[in-house]
Parts: sequence; C-alpha cells; structure tokens
Amino acid sequence: MYQTSFTANLPASPVCAAFSGIQWDPLDRLRLTGAEKSLLRSGEDNPVDYTLGNTQDAFLYVRALLKVLAEASGPSGPSVKVSKLREIQPVEDALQNLYLDITGVVTHYVISKLYEVITCLRERKNDSDVSMVAAFYHQDKLIDDWRPLLRVLHLGGEGDPFAQRGAALCLAYILLVACPSQGNTLTTEYSSAKEPLAALISWITSRLQSSLGESVSLVTPTLTALANCPEARQIFTKNGGIGYIVRHLRSNSTKSRALASAEFLAKSRRNDTGASVQQLYELCFCLWAMTYDCKSSATIRAAFTRDGAVKSFCDLISSAPREKVVRVALSALRNLAECTSDDDTDEQCTDLELGKVIDGSVFLTEMIGSGLVKSVDLMLERQWGDPDIIDDLNVLCKLLRKNYKDMTRWDIYEAEVNSGSLNWGILHTENFFQENHRKLEGGDGKFRTLKRLIVLTTCDDDCVAAIACYDIGEFVRCYPNGRLIAKQLGAKDTVMRLINHDNVELQRHALQCVSKIMVQNWAAVH
Repeated sequence: MYQTSFTANLPASPVCAAFSGIQWDPLDRLRLTGAEKSLLRSGEDNPVDYTLGNTQDAFLYVRALLKVLAEASGPSGPSVKVSKLREIQPVEDALQNLYLDITGVVTHYVISKLYEVITCLRERKNDSDVSMVAAFYHQDKLIDDWRPLLRVLHLGGEGDPFAQRGAALCLAYILLVACPSQGNTLTTEYSSAKEPLAALISWITSRLQSSLGESVSLVTPTLTALANCPEARQIFTKNGGIGYIVRHLRSNSTKSRALASAEFLAKSRRNDTGASVQQLYELCFCLWAMTYDCKSSATIRAAFTRDGAVKSFCDLISSAPREKVVRVALSALRNLAECTSDDDTDEQCTDLELGKVIDGSVFLTEMIGSGLVKSVDLMLERQWGDPDIIDDLNVLCKLLRKNYKDMTRWDIYEAEVNSGSLNWGILHTENFFQENHRKLEGGDGKFRTLKRLIVLTTCDDDCVAAIACYDIGEFVRCYPNGRLIAKQLGAKDTVMRLINHDNVELQRHALQCVSKIMVQNWAAVH
C-alpha cells in the first residue's frame, strides 16, 4: 500500500545565515509594539516548543510574525536583492544583504519561522491546548492576519521563489486544519477557510500553466501537501488542475524519448524547460491521489479522460524515468481501471464522443490504445523487489486482456487514434481500410476519427505523423468522395507542410497522402 500523504519540506533560505543579526528595536518601519518585539526576541532565544508553551503566547507570537510579514512585504513588490538569490549565501555575504536589503532578509526570516512553528504544531493533536487551530483560528474562524501570506504569492516581477514557496506551504497547512476531511470536529471553520483555499489553489494552477521548471518547483511542495485533502482536490479539478499536471507529465515523457541526443542533453542543462525527476514524481503523486476520487465523482473521471491523463501515465511507464515514478503511475492506472460509476455523488457524466458513462472500461480502452498491454507484458518479465508493483502489474494485465478480448479491430484502432499512440501494424494496412473506411464517419457522421488523424499529422513524433498521413491517404482512396471530405477538413493544407520535412519517411508518406487527395484515380497511377 502506497503512502497516502506526502511530507513537503521547505529548504533553507539563501540568507539564513543573516537571521541571527536581525535587530528588532531599530526597525521602526515594522511598527511593532514593545510586547511584540519581546515575543520575537523570545522566539529567537528559546526553542520553538518553549515559545509555544501556552495558547495565549502561541496565538500572540503567530500574530506578531504575520504582522512583520505584512509590513515587510508591502505593495512595492519583491525585495531589491534577496528575492533574486537562489543559492545559500556564506555568512559574510548574507550579513551584507542584511545591511543592503533588510526587508528581504526579514521576510525570509518570518517565512522560515512560521514554517518552524507550523511544523511543531502539526505534530500535536488538534485537541491539545496549543494546536494549529488554537494558533491560527479564533472563535472557530480563520484569523484575518493570514492575508500577507497570499500577498507574498502575488509579488510582481520575478517574485521571490523562497518566500513564495514557503508562504504557499505555510498557508496550505494553516487551511488544511479547517477541512472536515482532515478530522476537524469544529463546524464553522471551513467556511472561513474555503475562500482562501480557493485563492491558494488558483495561484497554484496559474503557476502550473508555465512550462518552466522553477515555476513547477514553487508549487509542488504545496500541491503534495494538499493532495491528501478531498476538498482541495475538488477545487483543483474545477480549476483545470488535472490538465495542467498532465501537460507537464506529457512534456517530460516526450523529452525522455528524446534524451538519447547529446545535443538535447546539453540544451536541457542550459535551459530550465521542465520538471525534474523529483518534481515529476510529486506531480504523479498528486494525480494518483486524485484517482481515489474517481469512484465518487463523474466530474473528476471526465477530467481524467478529457485531459489525457491515461496516455501520460502510459508514456511515463514506457519511458521509465525512475522506478518510483513508474510505481505511482502503475497504481494510478490500476485505480482508474477499477473505478465504477456506482457511488457518484455528483451528476452522471458521459463522454460526448463515446456517448457512454465514463468508468473503468473507458480508461482500459484508452490504456490499450496507448500501448499499455505491451509495456505491462515487458514489465512482467522483469524482477521487481516491490510487491505492490507486481500486484498492480498482475491486476492490470488481467483487466487489460479481458477488455481487449471484447474489442473489435476497429475499437482498438479508434482507441489508438484517440490516444495518439500510432504504431505500424495490421491496423494501418490497405486491407484494414478497405473493411473499415466507412467507420471513420462515426456514429454521428462528424468524422471525429478523421479529424483526430489530421491533428496527429502535426505531432512531434515523426513516426506518429507518418502513420497519420498514411491512414488519411487510405481513407481518401477507399471512401466515396473521400478527396473532397479530406480537403474540407483541412487535411491537404496540413499534410502539404510535411512534404519538405527533414524526416525522409515522413516526407514520403506526406507526399503519397497529398497525391491521393489530388489525383482522381490513385489506383491507376499507383
């Protein structure tokens, strides 16, 4: 059984060596009272457990820290120097930054201290005298002092990676204790935390829209912290979060297939263009956690189907970036394969193209189309030390073979096209299209499969694009008036761009496809 929660850690601040040099008395710009300065000094001189010794002290200390953050991270944007630092600074350089950019150092100090406080409080139960609830909630409602944490997330310019990563993680842990799924027994807290939670998740999804690895690293600690919370997962799904994660997984699986090129390796080292293996694992972990909501939510099942999550998992397994990534991807696929629509708490949701309720059989069809049968067969031949991997492989193998037996050749072809995983074989031959060309019309006559093939001619995978060109050409050759239909759908213009492609095989199939579209009697010419 895999872990159902993820410990997200905050690395040290680049200027942590300067924290001991902070003097609170001269910092009049922070507008601290004498009592607040005394609390802050006590927090530096004593272990955090001592500072949080009673409810009143803990509550006041947390509010003092948040007040400092509010004053230090004002509306002027990120700090001048500290926000630009990425590596841990030597003591001398850190102290120099304390002199040159005091507000930047103070901001990092407060974030670090808040994280330390939260880590200590999270180890205590909510019914203890001093807990997360006691420190951050008053009269069963979230204290208003949390807002500077959200402000830090929306710093202008290039932002402040350490402060933003830390503020997001602290805010996530503060809000999680209000969620009913986390064992909270108080009734009025979640209503006060729901809007801040939605704002936090909105920021996460906005960062995931970027393809830069640093943007991903800002949010993965927070995302993994929230992954065990159903309330957060529902909000994340509504914000399109599944699609953003899938895009990063797809991007990295594509790069994994291209990594044989030394030139590509050199380029990837020079440019920050994607998630690291650890970030990849964390993103997979978050998607895996969301597969547990599939049995109760048709909306989430629809998102997994719409956003191509199955294809991304299958690609990761075939490219095998690391065993831990493969392990969590296999478990996610098993959850999808076994999900049903029996326990839905929201409205039934059907796939408009498939015209049926989305459940495990739909996901299994996607897996077959993505080539998972071959990957599972190959993996079963290997020796695995993890019994969970063996169990998942055996279950998936059994389910895939059962589903495969119930599928016609056309079903398999359609699944392959929808997944975008085209491979040369009996499904891409003259005989196949002579028997099945009319099925490209679709049940509604909208030629969805043909349209999908046209899209696949623009695929980055040259082999997939070449097969798509061949299939379009065979449709044109076999289907009555296929030439006109292909032209109307834009096939000619799209494929024409590939005639001068660097890949000779793709160039050849593109030329043949265009010729079939343009020549009245291809059979006579051929």
